[in-house]
Amino acid sequence: MCPRFAIALLPLAILTAAAPAAAVPMAAPKTAPAAASARSAPASAAFDKWSEAFAADYMRLNPESATASQYFSGAEQDELDRRLSPITQATRDRQAALARKGIARLDAFLAGPLGATQRASAETMRWTLSNELAGRPFQDHLFIFSQLGGPQVGLPRLMTQVHPLRRAADVDSYLARLEQIPARMDEAAAMARAAAGRSLLPPRFILEKAQQQVEAFLKPEPEQNVLVTSLAERSAGLAGLSPQTRSAAIGRATRVVAERVRPAYARVQAMLAELHPRTGNEAGISRLPNGAAAYDYLLARNAGTSLKADEVHAIGLREVARIEAEMDKYLRQLGFAEGSIQQRMVKLDKSLQPPAEPDPRPAILARYAELVRDAEQRSASLFNLKPRAPIEVRREPALTEATGSARYSAPAPDGSRPGVFWMPLPGPEYEMVVMRTLSYHEGVPGHHFQIALQQEMTDLPKYRARRIFSGGSANSEGWALYVEQLAMEQGWYDGDTVGMLGGLAEQLFRARRLVVDTGLHTKGWTRQQAIDYGMPASEVDRYVANPGQACSYLLGMLRILALREQARSALGPRFTLPGFHDVVLRAGSVPMDVLAGIVEQWVEERKGKAAS
Repeated sequence: MCPRFAIALLPLAILTAAAPAAAVPMAAPKTAPAAASARSAPASAAFDKWSEAFAADYMRLNPESATASQYFSGAEQDELDRRLSPITQATRDRQAALARKGIARLDAFLAGPLGATQRASAETMRWTLSNELAGRPFQDHLFIFSQLGGPQVGLPRLMTQVHPLRRAADVDSYLARLEQIPARMDEAAAMARAAAGRSLLPPRFILEKAQQQVEAFLKPEPEQNVLVTSLAERSAGLAGLSPQTRSAAIGRATRVVAERVRPAYARVQAMLAELHPRTGNEAGISRLPNGAAAYDYLLARNAGTSLKADEVHAIGLREVARIEAEMDKYLRQLGFAEGSIQQRMVKLDKSLQPPAEPDPRPAILARYAELVRDAEQRSASLFNLKPRAPIEVRREPALTEATGSARYSAPAPDGSRPGVFWMPLPGPEYEMVVMRTLSYHEGVPGHHFQIALQQEMTDLPKYRARRIFSGGSANSEGWALYVEQLAMEQGWYDGDTVGMLGGLAEQLFRARRLVVDTGLHTKGWTRQQAIDYGMPASEVDRYVANPGQACSYLLGMLRILALREQARSALGPRFTLPGFHDVVLRAGSVPMDVLAGIVEQWVEERKGKAAS
């Protein structure tokens, strides 16, 4: 059972008082005259030329990101598709040096005239680069081998889900990358040892999750390893690839996995075993050297907030109490009157569990797909903008299913890969109550509308359309949580009391995150304390491995709601929801202060049109 139960909406007064700020200093939101000046400023050809060139240099240091976004074309993209970034301090230093150069040029451009889109682009680039530099002292506080995205799972995910296999040449690129995996694993192991030498060690239960993932990778024989079977499956029927060439490629992959990749994973396995006795069960980042400063940085960067941890913790406690009171009414309607909200939600979810036989997972995935299709129809009256790219629902791959959460991956820009809502279904019990809300959050009109649409924007520079520079979790997760609230406001749960409870459960879940994340990292909470508060163990482990990120959902949503209500108040009858959604979606992933300026400009433009 995975009781992800709940959060709800903070009063707008709290939101306005807690308007998120960037993790690093940033220009204040523009006043109305300044916004008008930005609109009338001439576009800078010099900025466009420099920013496109800088973004290209930035991506050349990140070949995996270049592959995921298909940032280049032709021979340059083909070359990057053959590379894996070294996991070394030298790589980090090169990225930092480029960031410093970028900030210096951006400051010069921002001091002069820029068009509105250019200024938003410059501010977004600067926010991203500044946060990279501000985070350098804390790079090893997040643990190289965590269960969320360490190289032991990140590299197989890149190869099996992201690396393109569209033509015969892509198979050769796949094999070239496969050959580099052992070096990357050894580099990551060396960095993990060096971090441990500075007392930067993960908690034992996080290290053990990484150990389990390594063991799972090593369990199959080489010919059944995911790096081999994925190549075999995805290359079947590939145009221009002869059966003989395909067979030779699969044989080569099998040999590389057997002779080089598996031994590299075994070396990582030994390194993790070596570190194990030195780890303990303290969960919070504050136990580490400079850990309190690391959490302050991560909370501000991820959640886009200037609130302190104590304030975030108090907001979470207040919201938990409020939402539980609302959920109590719905639970009583269904006959669940005894016990805590958590206990009653567990009973409700258990009552909805499908029979174990036949395997219920195909039907669950089909139901998710139905909910996404239904959401597409319901969205028609609320959104003018809809992505061209399709979305599919797929089961999370076996390697990461036991530790994974529902997630979304972007479509390939060339249409070769759809947007995907990935759902882990390890069983034997499943999250039945929250299915509708997860479909809105991960799929439509949540991450799919937001991410796929941005990628398709032709009036944004490519580096913004491909989310190379972005506003972080507060924007992306704030939007996904905002549409959950929007669905409630628009009656999408009418007649579905269980679904409404699922929506409130997800809201309560996000409020509890505020309490648990700050509790773990600033108040000495133990892992068991967080679980006892109502969080699944896998979620608690996520917060331990990625401090502050879980706070981005609620705080980001609150900022979007505040901007919406400010615009509604300023425009009166000229305000429309589709119009507001157009503005937010067209902006793409920008820092929340930048989004505030963009919404302000839209309000002023609407006022100006009405007055003329």
